[in-house]
Amino acid sequence: MTNSSDHPSATRRVFAIISHPDAGKTTLTENMLLAAGAIHQAGQVAARGQRRRTQSDWMKIEQERGISVSSSVMTFEHRGLVFNLLDTPGHEDFSEDTYRTLTAADCAVMVLDAAKGIEPQTLKLFEVCRLRDIPIITFVNKFDREAREVYDTLAEIEDKLALDVVPMQWPCASGRRFKGVAELKTNSFLPFNTDGKHSDATEFGSGEMLDCIDDADLAEEYSEEVELAREYGEFNEQSFLEGHMTPVYFGSALKKFGVLQLIDALAQFAPRPQIEKCVKNGKEDSVAPTDKTVSGFVFKVQANMDPNHRDRVAFLRLSSGVFKRGMKLKTTENKTISVHNPILFFAQDRELAEQAYAGDVIGIPNHGVLRVGDSLSESGKIRFAGIPNFAPELLRRARLADPLKAKHLRKALESLAEEGVTQLFKPAMGSDMIVGAVGSLQIDVMAERIKTEYGLEVVFEQSMYQVARWVVSDDASALQVYINKNQGAIAEDLDGAPVLLAKSQWDVSYAADKNPQLRFLKIKERN
Repeated sequence: MTNSSDHPSATRRVFAIISHPDAGKTTLTENMLLAAGAIHQAGQVAARGQRRRTQSDWMKIEQERGISVSSSVMTFEHRGLVFNLLDTPGHEDFSEDTYRTLTAADCAVMVLDAAKGIEPQTLKLFEVCRLRDIPIITFVNKFDREAREVYDTLAEIEDKLALDVVPMQWPCASGRRFKGVAELKTNSFLPFNTDGKHSDATEFGSGEMLDCIDDADLAEEYSEEVELAREYGEFNEQSFLEGHMTPVYFGSALKKFGVLQLIDALAQFAPRPQIEKCVKNGKEDSVAPTDKTVSGFVFKVQANMDPNHRDRVAFLRLSSGVFKRGMKLKTTENKTISVHNPILFFAQDRELAEQAYAGDVIGIPNHGVLRVGDSLSESGKIRFAGIPNFAPELLRRARLADPLKAKHLRKALESLAEEGVTQLFKPAMGSDMIVGAVGSLQIDVMAERIKTEYGLEVVFEQSMYQVARWVVSDDASALQVYINKNQGAIAEDLDGAPVLLAKSQWDVSYAADKNPQLRFLKIKERN
């Protein structure tokens, strides 16, 4: 096993962007691509009408509501590095999609609203990052609007997230008085232009900087703040990589200010693909990016990205080896996939990938063979940690306007459940299909997608069930006895695993008390 710095995987950087809804994550994504030269116009910022469409929000419902409801992958190059940007939904109803996406990221950019600081969903997503020790770069956005005190935001990061903060920049005022940021390491000043155009940095404290600020009192106050900012201490790269320290940057994604500096920070600090733990031939092992054997795992499945073709694409994060178009890869269930048309992504735009390396994300078109959590390798003997399914908060019964199309509805629900949009439960008795979701927006998205992509009018009605729990036991016979006795409350998930559908949490607790040999789980690993 070698770890050569000249291996192509060493030039890969995989990062996700996380934030609370409306913190400006999608706008930042657009303008990162614009700053890196990957696109020529930021759809959300400068277009109108039908053209007012972001590259990352490609679904119809995303474009209509102005929200991200699906993770997307975009690849761009900057400073000799290849960046794979994983854009995640900010809305809490899609936290499972975000969790799955973070399993494929080596670093995260946490976007905060300068006026609001850390919001509830930011906190939840950070906890997911902490579970995986993902290093975080913080970008405090919207300084073109009135912001809270910078010291308060930094203190909140330290208190709520238990992170050491090191401001790499310091902003001069906010809103209409916002003048730019000081680069603390280089002792320079980057002026802010309201028209979004770039200005060259000047020396901090120079006449050019004072001309940019054009307010003697503000300039004096700002100089004192910058001196205090230097007291936060030096940036420690090792502490950052271990997930204990976050460098902080400031700007305005909408005005394209500070975006290029953020990309430069990713180029400088984001880690290259790392050694990953796995199970090989039934024993705990690990794979390195430079290993010869190609391996990776599916963290997302997306259907109907191209509405003209009933396509179904599995997103594979490569963990080792040099992938070549036409290779045959195997799942741990010994299914063989011939990858003739691997895809490199740019939102819904795509191109064929002739080669790919550890750290790259490729799309594998397939017809239901690959699922979220599947491990792929040349040998079929490498298995990475499964991606968990979480018990849904809402359960709804699917009802069609046209009962004759029940078979088509089942296929649509299964396809979307395989993506992880929602979960699907098939009761042992009756023909109802029970859909599980984290929040109501997921249900709205599913109804819209079934209508748009499958041409079916479906209504999701209140179900008699309120709680779902997976039923497992080390005693197979005891499990089967329980299933046989409770057919009216038992269903199967998409993997065929037994699920208890209960009317209340009390019913679950009662079942657990009466059946101590069984376990009723809120989380199930999906392999």
